[in-house]
Amino acid sequence: MQPMLPMEKYFGQFELVHAFYGAMPTGVSVSETGRIFVCFPKWGDDVQFTVAEIVEGELQPYPNLETNLVNTANITMSFVSVQSIVADGRGTLWVLDTGAPNFSEPIQGGAKLVAVDLSTNTIRRVYTFTEDVVLPTTYLNDVRLDFRVGRAGYAYITDSSSRGPGAIIVVDLDNGNAFRRLNGAVSTSPDSHFLPKVEGRILMNRNPDGSTSPFRMASDSLAISVDGKVLFYAPLTSRHLFSISTEALRDRRIQDMNLSQNVQYWGEKGASDGMITGSKGTVYAGDYENNSIRKILPNGAMETIAHDPRILWPDTFSIGPDQYLYVIVNQLHRQARFHYGKDLREKPYSLLRFRIDEFPAPTF
Repeated sequence: MQPMLPMEKYFGQFELVHAFYGAMPTGVSVSETGRIFVCFPKWGDDVQFTVAEIVEGELQPYPNLETNLVNTANITMSFVSVQSIVADGRGTLWVLDTGAPNFSEPIQGGAKLVAVDLSTNTIRRVYTFTEDVVLPTTYLNDVRLDFRVGRAGYAYITDSSSRGPGAIIVVDLDNGNAFRRLNGAVSTSPDSHFLPKVEGRILMNRNPDGSTSPFRMASDSLAISVDGKVLFYAPLTSRHLFSISTEALRDRRIQDMNLSQNVQYWGEKGASDGMITGSKGTVYAGDYENNSIRKILPNGAMETIAHDPRILWPDTFSIGPDQYLYVIVNQLHRQARFHYGKDLREKPYSLLRFRIDEFPAPTF
């Protein structure tokens, strides 16, 4: 009789909220009333609508199907390829449209931040960007909001470019003025020494013709402190966590070349895609190399709260009014681009939730 050998220990209790059998999702956000929204960027799957609401277990295009159909005559009022959505806790869903299907150069006017009124389910305002803010290499990835500064608040957006400089884009929500910060800085750039390993194998671009190249993506993960004064961020291909004062980010009197002096280093948190802050100041981050979810306390202490083989690439996080942490799990690393053109993803993709006994960090 063969002895039972010791096995890796798994822990953390989660519930399945929704199983996706169609296109691969990346983003999730839960509103203050418990409505759940998801998004599907156009990376090659058959994406019939790039933003949806889960209503009684079914996906419905949001705010409607027409907005999700690309209208070249009115590109600013239609969603092209949405990477991220964030409900702000006060009645608005913010939709971050890359305008860049399949990581292409952003379509002019297609890259934008859209405010959708959740009470009327209509677009209230669209913020577009000038060519010195959204570059030909830009990939708008995630957004965080704070309405306690300025006349109408500020938005902070990560540019996670794989071909150009990473950056944090700062948007004045009153007048729409936007500018790049930490452009190409070490803290917003891929870690050139980092070799990602997922499911025991090195993750790299592997093309159908047999050629390969390193997987490199810039600033991606984003979380904002409870008081809105600190922005936490991390490149996608890095295990390092950084933060910076939002006041310094907004202060254009500080030249960008000098801004890195305001960056704080928090150490290794694991390689994460999604990140979010709770009302107690806890930062939650995924660890896609280890099928895990980690929390970082305000004093910098880190603890793994879930480790499970089914957490196959934890992507975006959201915290609901029910004090659950919601996370999209989408097997991103199994896409064809990493496996010589062979798609290894197995449906369904999932939306999971974990009880954390913490509300989302306030924005106002």
